[in-house]
Amino acid sequence: MSYQDAQRVGQEAVRTTILDCAIGLLAAEGPAALTMRRIATEIGSSTKVLYTMFGGKEGLVDALHQEGFARLRAAQQRVSGSDDALTHLTDLGTAYRSHALAEPGYYCLMFGQAVPGHRPSAEALASAETAFEASVAAVEACIESGVFGPGDAGEISKLFWAAAHGAVSLEIAGHFPPDVAARRYETLMAALGHAFSATDQQPGRTS
Repeated sequence: MSYQDAQRVGQEAVRTTILDCAIGLLAAEGPAALTMRRIATEIGSSTKVLYTMFGGKEGLVDALHQEGFARLRAAQQRVSGSDDALTHLTDLGTAYRSHALAEPGYYCLMFGQAVPGHRPSAEALASAETAFEASVAAVEACIESGVFGPGDAGEISKLFWAAAHGAVSLEIAGHFPPDVAARRYETLMAALGHAFSATDQQPGRTS
């Protein structure tokens, strides 16, 4: 969407247009392309619009971080509930992978060093933490229903995230071919679910 088209929709559409342009340039050409002048040229606006909205490049990159996590949080919240707690947790993992593959530019910015030297603000870091609230709640449901043994839901959720992130990152980087990536991901999620099962006796459960 051009700046002029976005203006007719509203301020939030203008912000989204700028951020999507910026993440597209970053993904396609790297951090050197991420300049206020280049983005303004691409969407057909003045640089003043960008500076007014974001304050500068650092503010823009921070906004990209927050936008990426806001989209991830929304993707998690769209997952329908299930009567089976573990199924719901697994569905959240599936949604995580699908969202990452659909938004690889944002994903690499959120979890990598796509813009060298940038340090997310406290606000951006807080936004990142809230993106996983649905996962923590799902783990809590697994514990409360007896599917998982007693443990720290937040810590268990982070272990699921670590595993999911590793698999997704390998897939995005091309190390997991498309014809096997989904199967490997499902196997990994199932293995983690088994590791925390209330009937599993293997060491390593977080408590």
